[in-house]
Amino acid sequence: MSLVSMTKWRTLVLATAAFNLAFLVWFSFSPFTGPIAEAFGLSLGEIGLLASAAIWLAPPGRIVTGWLTDRFGASTVFTTVLGYVGVASIVSAFAQTYELFFVARLVVGSAGIAFVIGIQHVSQWFPEEQLGTAEGIYAGVGSAGAGAGALVLPRFFSDWSGPLFGAGWRAAFFYTGCLTFLMAITYALLGEDAATQARAAQARESATLKSWLHTATRYGIIALALGYVASFGIELSLNGWLPTYFREGFGSDLVRASTFAAMFSLGAGTLRPLGGWISDILVRRERNILPIFQDRYREQWTIVCLGTLVVMMCAFTVAGRTGVLPVTVGIVFCMGMCCGITSGAIFAQVPAMFPHRSGAAAGIVGGVGTLGGISFPLVYSTAATAGYIHSGYLIIAVCLLPIILVNAWVAQPARAVRAHIDGVVSVTPANTSDHHLEDETAHNPD
Repeated sequence: MSLVSMTKWRTLVLATAAFNLAFLVWFSFSPFTGPIAEAFGLSLGEIGLLASAAIWLAPPGRIVTGWLTDRFGASTVFTTVLGYVGVASIVSAFAQTYELFFVARLVVGSAGIAFVIGIQHVSQWFPEEQLGTAEGIYAGVGSAGAGAGALVLPRFFSDWSGPLFGAGWRAAFFYTGCLTFLMAITYALLGEDAATQARAAQARESATLKSWLHTATRYGIIALALGYVASFGIELSLNGWLPTYFREGFGSDLVRASTFAAMFSLGAGTLRPLGGWISDILVRRERNILPIFQDRYREQWTIVCLGTLVVMMCAFTVAGRTGVLPVTVGIVFCMGMCCGITSGAIFAQVPAMFPHRSGAAAGIVGGVGTLGGISFPLVYSTAATAGYIHSGYLIIAVCLLPIILVNAWVAQPARAVRAHIDGVVSVTPANTSDHHLEDETAHNPD
């Protein structure tokens, strides 16, 4: 039982604050890549590997955590994740060998799984007609923690001279770890799993292996997961890579490079609620913006948003090649804005499509989406090492085209109406009522 009576808005504030801190501690290393490289003697390629490694645990972690959140409740799972991430961040602050540091930051990288916990928690409190907006606020304000960290941490810790540490990056890891552990205690004291006990029980009952496999293999979830590879994969990869890009590509110092990089994170975070809000508006007003996908309002908006990512990645390449820093920073902000809006559009669809398995669905989409965050930094660093630091983004733009085609295929009206039922394999959920639960999506006006 919570110490205070929780409402949907209090739950949204609690989940958002916890996720914001999780993102801050997750990407707290990116502003300090230069000093960390000097401390451990790392090359540019090894820094790219470290940026990638920060996301390695997120794909399997999110997939498993989504199911666990349905099964055991968001309050328990969020408390556990925040607790051990805080401890790992503190350990990384004291690490004297690169091996220990790498392992500790690998564990800290699992902070990214916090996203799906909050998605499930918010969906257990809000009605369908407010889901896109509520999830957008949660994910947008929460993920802005990466940008806030890029702005605040280097300014506060770049000239750190104690106590405890002589290096600012060590102090940053220590104190953000302590804050994360305190947030774990807060969530344990205040969190309630759902608006009603019946709703929480329904989520627990649907959390079976067969139910998860059924969800994972539906056409709708596959299309949305690939879409999230594009939007959130780019967001994750650039959150970790951009400080290095501005330092190596434009000769910026640590504080300036982190500030320029923060423009991307702030654009992605602050504008993400807009993606969910517009998705909700299109549904309520029954507005077709791509008539070829008649009456599939959320799908139409998602496809439009995915298209903007291709345009912006191409523009990013062109801007970088001009060598004009203000133009490049402006494109970076616009790129972040498009990533955030697209992610908001996708996660307006996820809980609406699978209202009774929102944790499992969010875990699958969120987990697969982070694969872009692992692979894309390797593309950027490889291109940079070969002397083409501005060209890696064009490669990613080309890779996004098949993802848009898959989403367009699933969005065809006759297929879209059964995208949560039909899939690549036939799996019957363990709960005999599950098909009715999926078919009874009258509250899902798509």
